[in-house]
Amino acid sequence: MRGRAPSAALPSTVEITSATVQRGDVIQVGGRACRVSDLCQLPHGAKQLLFETGELLTIHGRTRLVAMRMPRRR
Repeated sequence: MRGRAPSAALPSTVEITSATVQRGDVIQVGGRACRVSDLCQLPHGAKQLLFETGELLTIHGRTRLVAMRMPRRR
């Protein structure tokens, strides 16, 4: 009897805003893929994103970006 082989979870492309961005999202900035490691809430719905590389990106409350997101494990 054979068991099922573990399936590789594929990332999905999602549109994110300051309200929906999550740790682990991968955003392409300047042609480089940057993974969000931490978030900081700012006034007026803005957020400051800290990437694993140590770089910061501040997004306005109405900013829309495309990110790659891995599905959550159940």
